[in-house]
Amino acid sequence: MQGILYEEPTVLQFALVTVVMGGWTAWRTGKSAAEGWSKYSTLVIYTLLLGVAIRFIHHALFNGSMLTLQYYIVDTVALLLFATAGYRYYRTKQMTNNYYWLYEKASPFSWRSK
Repeated sequence: MQGILYEEPTVLQFALVTVVMGGWTAWRTGKSAAEGWSKYSTLVIYTLLLGVAIRFIHHALFNGSMLTLQYYIVDTVALLLFATAGYRYYRTKQMTNNYYWLYEKASPFSWRSK
């Protein structure tokens, strides 16, 4: 997988930067977008920018390449998964708390009509 999904010598560096640091930041970005009642497309734009920041961290800390499209896409897709999960989790919370007479939780990431 080294060379395909990540360029670092070990998967731990990829996991630390992209999954732990980037994933937490993406989750908080999703939370922020949901709490601001932003559209999902706005969250995608934020995540694309966050992908650039994560590529910079890879470059600055581990001498990774900054402008490689393949690794940017891999990082951004991973971040988008975390951001979408955070967005759906907090949007579900909003909908069921603010409109409790209309909606109930179906799962942590979705709601349904009562």
